[in-house]
Amino acid sequence: MEILEEQIIGELVAENYKTASVFKKFKIDFCCNGNRTISEACERKKLDPSQLINELRNTIINVEQNIDFNSWELDLLVDYIEKTHHRYVLTKIEEIKPYLNKVTRVHGEHNPELKEIEILFNQSAQELSQHLQKEEMILFPFIRNMVHCKIEEKPLLFPHFGTVENPIAMMKHEHQNEGERFEKIAELSNQYTPPSHACNTYRVTFALLKEFEDNLHQHIHLENNILFPKAIKMEKEFH
Repeated sequence: MEILEEQIIGELVAENYKTASVFKKFKIDFCCNGNRTISEACERKKLDPSQLINELRNTIINVEQNIDFNSWELDLLVDYIEKTHHRYVLTKIEEIKPYLNKVTRVHGEHNPELKEIEILFNQSAQELSQHLQKEEMILFPFIRNMVHCKIEEKPLLFPHFGTVENPIAMMKHEHQNEGERFEKIAELSNQYTPPSHACNTYRVTFALLKEFEDNLHQHIHLENNILFPKAIKMEKEFH
């Protein structure tokens, strides 16, 4: 995708919503003042257009990754989930919330479903933040310790939660709750399809929500289908 200095900001965001995060980073309004060119916006902000364009290009590059996660050691998989998906969740929550709040305030009267979407997303943000903390403070350290004990051929001490299956059962239950919550958000948003009158912020918000759900599905898949079964199996091998 070619990006030029004379490209209209609003048109670029409409074509690829991921560019919105770059404009937000540089405090460039892509919605109400989206009819400006990149060059005009950079001149006003005293920015180097080439720097902005490079960031925009890096943001929209889509690198296909065919990774065999099933072959990874569990401590590596835990590190990947934490540094990739956990950080993504926390970062995107902070990005989506103000967008969603603005769209709800501006369009909520004519699109009342936005208010319910905002409530559901805020609930998800709170629950997921607590969920990630439990994984990072309880479950993941135990899994790392299991791998360490296996490598060092040391005995594994019983954790205070009895068996790894107990926190895993809780995490899977919370995964189920989030999956159902986002099913409702997808239903209310017509599968993240903005109405014809939607402004750029409206469209970006729905695109970010869809991306968030897609990332959450991959996140849950890595844990439910790979990490958790292998952690249970490894613990049983110790006993």
